[in-house]
Amino acid sequence: MKITAIETFIVGNPWKNWLFAKVHTNEGIHGIGEGTMNFFAKTIEAAIHELKPHILGLDPFQVETLGTRLVRDIYGDGAQIHMSAVSAIETALWDIIGKACNQPIYNLWGGRVNDKLRAYANGWYRGPRTPESFHEKAKDVVRRGYTALKFDPFGSMWRTCSAYDFDLSIDIIRAVRDAVGPRVDILIEGHCRFNVATAIQFAEAMAPFRPAWFEEPIPHTNNNAMVEVARRSPVPVATGESFSSKQQFADLLKHDAVSILQPEPLYLGGMWPTRKVCDMIDAHYGVVALHSAQGPVCSAACAQINATLPNFYVHEIFDEFNEPWEKLIVTNPVEVVDGYIEVSSRPGLGIDLNLEEIARHPYREENFLPLFKPGWELRRTQADIE
Repeated sequence: MKITAIETFIVGNPWKNWLFAKVHTNEGIHGIGEGTMNFFAKTIEAAIHELKPHILGLDPFQVETLGTRLVRDIYGDGAQIHMSAVSAIETALWDIIGKACNQPIYNLWGGRVNDKLRAYANGWYRGPRTPESFHEKAKDVVRRGYTALKFDPFGSMWRTCSAYDFDLSIDIIRAVRDAVGPRVDILIEGHCRFNVATAIQFAEAMAPFRPAWFEEPIPHTNNNAMVEVARRSPVPVATGESFSSKQQFADLLKHDAVSILQPEPLYLGGMWPTRKVCDMIDAHYGVVALHSAQGPVCSAACAQINATLPNFYVHEIFDEFNEPWEKLIVTNPVEVVDGYIEVSSRPGLGIDLNLEEIARHPYREENFLPLFKPGWELRRTQADIE
């Protein structure tokens, strides 16, 4: 079997443009992958086509060799952009291998240790930044069967904040805890907003509401600072979604301060590099909550990885709170039933692209989350404005 062509498709989702790849072979089997970021969809698309000549004509089963060609042999560090392009191709290779073997990907990696995956809801709190809005929307999430939900109560904060914004954020956390009760996990998203001092102040103030984690309270670019926050915070710190190499994880893990890690398969070069990182995390007694807030192909890839993990913690779900047409973009999308995902046993990823539906949602340059712009949580699309 040989790789013969790679196609790319951009889908204009209002929260971020999704980028998908379709890798073809001479035996008629194709695979699909994803290379989405919050921005740079066209840049990553161009990178995929620049990388394409390095693997055309090669055997898609040789994933390690192909990955080396696409990363080491390029002899440049394009970080998330480069690795997102590689991931789109690498994920499609595993889809091809699974289809050729008539097996789900997890059966190629030692089998499934998790039949069902506990899911947490993200993206559910679109609306005004008020305790009342978060309270009502959190109730709806619990009614859907979720036992965990994540949210960013911090508005457009950067580094520090006013006393008013500090108190409002804690009031929102209090309102969500009141809405969901004591048995539902609440996960606080920091979006890399704070400096060390502010992050610790927030961690101490939110601790009485018993969050399961405080995610990326400071930027991921300084592991020493993240370790300081983790050691001083009464709330467990979660991080890792922005890392684009296993070496970054190794540097953080050696401190044994953060035990909830969130690898993003699209930034690590695909599914197999991510699975390796998850094993590194296991060696440090950590648990894994893969970052899965991209498109539906990423969701399917994360489900296959999570099925194999003894140290699986929880699966992120943005899909249900995205655009209603998202479920039409792929066949057999990941579904949450009573707060859990049933892992697909179909060959490969178990899904395929719906090109007709994709054509209905073209790229738009304004499609991204402006996380440091006041009112971003309203998530107003151009259609809303018009």
